[in-house]
Amino acid sequence: MLDAIDIKLLAHLQKDAQATAQELGEALHLSSSQAGRRRQRLETEGYIQSYVARLDPGKLGLAVQCFVQVHLHSHGPDNAASFARLVAGRPEITSAWTMTGEADYLLRVYCHDLQELNTLLHEIVLPHPAVGRVHSQIVMAQLKGDSPLPV
Repeated sequence: MLDAIDIKLLAHLQKDAQATAQELGEALHLSSSQAGRRRQRLETEGYIQSYVARLDPGKLGLAVQCFVQVHLHSHGPDNAASFARLVAGRPEITSAWTMTGEADYLLRVYCHDLQELNTLLHEIVLPHPAVGRVHSQIVMAQLKGDSPLPV
């Protein structure tokens, strides 16, 4: 069960995952040890899954961001597992979701250029035996970046 202080701690960590126990304590009006114990409990209980660094895709030369809807022509556990392995093994696919509606999957993809995206779609994704078709949407501009969860 989360209390108001836990919620504030989670919100603070979403903005600054490198905050020290002392900084958390000051922000939450707790001692450093109390803040540190709360953070450790939230980690142990799985509220905090990991700490990551957000990188700038543009500075890394990843100029193309794309969302790809994948429509399967053949459903079944073997095809789903096989497609999941394909997705897991491709570093340019940074997120993947199973969906309701027309598309079966939605993939978020980062590539260096359009040729790399074309190769991924036409030589890797489309040839998969379960894939019927794909629909890609290239991001022109990102109005809002990935933001903290509304805790």
